[in-house]
Order: sequence, then structure tokens, then C-alpha cells
Amino acid sequence: MLSGFLFALAAGLMWGLVFVTPLLLPDYPAAMLMAGRYLAFGLLALPLALIDRRELRRLTRADWIDAVKLSAIGNFLYYLTLAAAIQRAGGPLPTMIIGTLPVVIAVCANHRNAARDGHYRWRDLAPALLLIALGIGCVNQVEQATLAPQALGRYLQGAGLALIALACWTWYPIRNADWLRAHADRSPRAWATAQGVVTLPMAALAFLVLAVADGTGLPLLPAGFDFPAGPRPWPYVGLMAAVGLFASWLGTLCWNEASQRLPTTLVGQLIVFETLAALVYAQLHRGEWPPLMGVAGVVLLVGGVCWALRLKPVPPARERHLPASSA
Repeated sequence: MLSGFLFALAAGLMWGLVFVTPLLLPDYPAAMLMAGRYLAFGLLALPLALIDRRELRRLTRADWIDAVKLSAIGNFLYYLTLAAAIQRAGGPLPTMIIGTLPVVIAVCANHRNAARDGHYRWRDLAPALLLIALGIGCVNQVEQATLAPQALGRYLQGAGLALIALACWTWYPIRNADWLRAHADRSPRAWATAQGVVTLPMAALAFLVLAVADGTGLPLLPAGFDFPAGPRPWPYVGLMAAVGLFASWLGTLCWNEASQRLPTTLVGQLIVFETLAALVYAQLHRGEWPPLMGVAGVVLLVGGVCWALRLKPVPPARERHLPASSA
């Protein structure tokens, strides 16, 4: 339980980087951020694939198809819609919507995986979920107070894109945990590497599409955008490499380790660390101390996670009815 908690915390700290990157590179469209991040992830995965080549050879065709699905939805589509949402609606609204993930995943997994993992009684789980929801509400109230007035249409576009990102990132950890729990003898590191390997051709294809769009005038890039590295090549390349390494490969590795150690319902709640990290990084980017309500929100969030960690799931029905073994 403790090691799973620490792995989930490390994943959240690294995943929080993806929220601040669009703010650091506002002059780069979301498609460039998505393609650059996963090109870096794929390139970093190649030497790691040599290290894990024995484990990767064990993967079947069905496993590779699962890796492609997870990467396409949980990586490409998620980050494309999230980055676009942040650039259209600002940081607060997408953070608020993605911050509901612990509640959404817990509700989905508690019903879906009860036969495999057992389940938490709703009356036991409700206080933790309520604390998390109140904490998210507090910190996002602070964020919304700093939001500059924006056109309603663009703001609603950001909200819609953030909802799509929420759906992607609800689906990803549940399906990823399914594979890991069904293959408990496999290496979580190798599975993270496999997802990195399949992102490389997809990222290369994304850059090819952007290159064609740049050459033919299709409206995928801003007018006058200096393709392929943009107006600030070195910050772009450096940030893409950092996000590719820490948020993509190492963050996925830590999350895989946590998913093998904790029930899906509980590990879903620990995604709250991603929200916390994103808010902390945003405050550091602004150079401001968080107000009192923001601090109260953090306390509520951590309190909800601690409450959830002390709960024990009700075992699956088949385990409750097994006869006691004779001495």
C-alpha cells in the first residue's frame, strides 16, 4: 500500500508538468505540443526498448494492439484536447474539469471492477469523495477568480475540449490497469516502454500531417508559423524532451507500478496528485503565494486521499464464500 501510494505521488508530480507547458509555450498550437511531446517520448523509448527487449518479445499481437489503443487515446487525444483547452479557456477551467478525475474514476471503477477487486461501500467512500470534491472546488474557485474575460465561444470550446480530455483520461487508467492486473507477471516498465515505442510512428505521422498542412495552407497551424521548430526552437525542444521523459515515460512507469499494487478504485483517487501538482506549478509560474482558500483546498484534497487510503475494500463475493482451509 505504501509503495503504491508513493509511486502514484511521483506520477502525479510529473504529470502536473503537462498543464504548465501550454502556458510556457502559448505561441505553439496544441497539435505541435502533442506531436513534439510524443516524438520525444518515442525517441526516448528506443534505447529503453533495447534494455527491455526480452520482455517486449513476450508481448503478443493483441498486447501491441492494446498498447496502440492506450497510446492513441490516453496520450495523443488526451494531450491534444487538454493543451487546446488550456490555450482557449486558460488554466483554471481545464484544471477544474480534469480535477474531477478522482471522483469520476472511483465511481466508474467501483461499479465496473467489483467482481475483480472487491468494492468500497458507498457510505465509506462518500466522505473521501466529498472532501476531494470540496478541495477541488476551493482551489478552482481561486483559479477562476484570476481568469481574464474571454469570448464566450472560445471559452465554451475550451470547456468542451476539456470534457473530451476528461473522458480520455478516465478510460485510460481503467483500461491500463485491466491489462496490468491481467498480466501480473509482466514488467510495468516494459509495458510503459511498449506504449512509448508505438507513439514514435504515430508522432512521426502527426508531424508529416502538419508538414503537409504547412505546405498546402491547411488551417492546422497559425498563419506565418515557422514550422517545424516554431518561433522559439530551444525552449520548445527542451520542454518537449522534459515532458516526454518525465510526464510520459517515467510518469507512466510510476503509475503502472501503483496500478499493480492498489485497487483501481483507490488508485483512481490518487490522480488528485496530478491536480495538486498542476496548481502548484501554476502558482510558481505566476510567482504568487496561494491564497487562504487555495491552502484550504489542498488540505481538503490531501485529507480525502488519506481517508481513502485507510479504507479496505469488501472482498469479491467468491472470496467471501470460500471455505476456510484446514490446518
